[in-house]
Amino acid sequence: MSRSTLRLTVAQALVRFLAVQYTERDGVRHRLIAGTWGIFGHGNVAGLGQALLEAGEETMPFHQGRNEQAMVHAAVGYARQLDRLSAQAVTTSIGPGATNLVTGAALATINRIPVLLLPGDYFATRAADPLLQQLEHPVEADVSVNDTLRPVSRYFDRIHRPEALIPSALNAMRVLADPVDTGAVTLALPQDVQAEAYDWPEEFFAERIWHVRRPAPEQAELAAAVEAVRGSRRPLIVAGGGVHHSEAEQALKAFVDATGIPVASTQAGKGSLRHDHPADVGGIGHTGTAVADDLARTADLVIGVGTRYSDFTTASGTLFQEPGVRFVNLNVAAFDAHKLSARTLVADARAGLEALTEALSGHRVDEAYEAEYRAGKERWEQIVDSVYRADDEHAVPTQTQVLGALDAVVGDDDVVINAAGSLPGDLHKLWRARSPRQYHLEYGYSCMGYEIPAGIGVQQAAPGTPVWSLVGDGTYLMMPTEIVTAVQEGLPVNLVLIQNHGYASIGGLSESVGAERFGTAYRYRVWGSPRTKSGGGSFTGDPLPVDLAANAASLGMDVLRAKTVGELRHALATARASDRPTCVYVETDPTPSSPGAEAWWDVPVAEVASREAATSARATYEQQVADRRRHL
Repeated sequence: MSRSTLRLTVAQALVRFLAVQYTERDGVRHRLIAGTWGIFGHGNVAGLGQALLEAGEETMPFHQGRNEQAMVHAAVGYARQLDRLSAQAVTTSIGPGATNLVTGAALATINRIPVLLLPGDYFATRAADPLLQQLEHPVEADVSVNDTLRPVSRYFDRIHRPEALIPSALNAMRVLADPVDTGAVTLALPQDVQAEAYDWPEEFFAERIWHVRRPAPEQAELAAAVEAVRGSRRPLIVAGGGVHHSEAEQALKAFVDATGIPVASTQAGKGSLRHDHPADVGGIGHTGTAVADDLARTADLVIGVGTRYSDFTTASGTLFQEPGVRFVNLNVAAFDAHKLSARTLVADARAGLEALTEALSGHRVDEAYEAEYRAGKERWEQIVDSVYRADDEHAVPTQTQVLGALDAVVGDDDVVINAAGSLPGDLHKLWRARSPRQYHLEYGYSCMGYEIPAGIGVQQAAPGTPVWSLVGDGTYLMMPTEIVTAVQEGLPVNLVLIQNHGYASIGGLSESVGAERFGTAYRYRVWGSPRTKSGGGSFTGDPLPVDLAANAASLGMDVLRAKTVGELRHALATARASDRPTCVYVETDPTPSSPGAEAWWDVPVAEVASREAATSARATYEQQVADRRRHL
């Protein structure tokens, strides 16, 4: 029996295939690949470039980027805002365009966020060898620069022949739609293969729906978890990003309302409960609140929900100090559920919480425990009020007062984006999240440069939502390029640009580990400085005369300069009301204003050194590391 076929190039077939892929969860359907970002070069212009042109915007919307890494960040912001149910693709040429994807791919995979990467590659036929930008390996001729994407991709394939696209494309969609396996997916496309024609079976282009499952807990695991909860005196929930990905916020609230168990959150999980819920005790770990970390130290049962337990969450293995503490981990991925030798509850976060709520009917923590954590929460709220407060309208604001001014302006649906520097610590401790999507911190990879393109992705996913990208001067200098994209697309991303003349976060860390803030300030080099015995000079002169506000304006943003607290408040309100990309530029008072760390973070200190700062820091380090424990 003859089959109906369509003669298309590989690139044309891929675009047509991607346009008819969907996810479905809870009866709601979403387009799996909702658009494609691209920067074209000789490795993809005649293949995917031509195919996207031919397909048209209705079939596959196209977004023009300025930096390949930034395009991945935008796609990650988009997918995260839509609970991983819809994603975007990114296409690049070969060479540096492809290797620029690596950082973004690592960020996506570490954070379990789907993104499809489509880099060009060398000629499969080797008709032209070597190509411009091709890596030549003396003993492995099939290696290309795209192989750098293998360790940071959840699925990788190089399509050497047209027909190989069919199984590979199906596998790519399977991984992107799988809540356990998702992350960056790479299909490397040799440029000659992209342009090669093939007779494709029409069935390849039929609409295909990928069901996003909600696995329920296995009864034996559920019974063991229930037993552990009933037997605990001081249980604590650690809410991670999986709560959001599963849309389990209401299920978590119902569980907490029924049991009275307090909830601390990771960076990815913050906002799982509203900040004003009496059981929400805020961030946990190195950047956590005093109340959350005190509860963690004395908890006899830790219930992890959708968390992967990074070292910031566990305070590098020093936080959970109760001698008999045990763990119950509810996670859709068995890999994460087994961490810390936990009793596992391998299930979807919402399904698992609903099952626990039903099975624990009538169980509630002791009233004295509730009173204790509620009092601790109240004390911490007073600390937040004090560091947010700015009584002098004419004063230069501190960084925490910038957050206080923003807190007074945003609505429940605004999204606040950040990723690196000193801001993640301040936000985790202090921000009052009003809704599940408001707090958008990328702290799995803590990637400088994420904030602006992610803001674009969030705007694409949720048009009309006020978006705030919070950026320090160090991060801004790494990747301001997508401001141009926001202007081009008419996306009113609000950029809060904080100038503090250097790497403030790493400067503080450097001082704490005995490295004396070396190389962290943006200042003129001073030759013959006493700190550099070789006479090579150090960066201890006057601050550099850069004008980042002028730079943002030159890229097309409206810019509001705020020198005082009063001007800042007015500028933030103006930015929120604007329908254009707007930058609020503020130079902050460098005096530390945030509460100190409530838990340790392991950054090893030099074991031998000639400088007093390092030897003193090493002594402190050895005291701290003695508290580390393995939970077995």
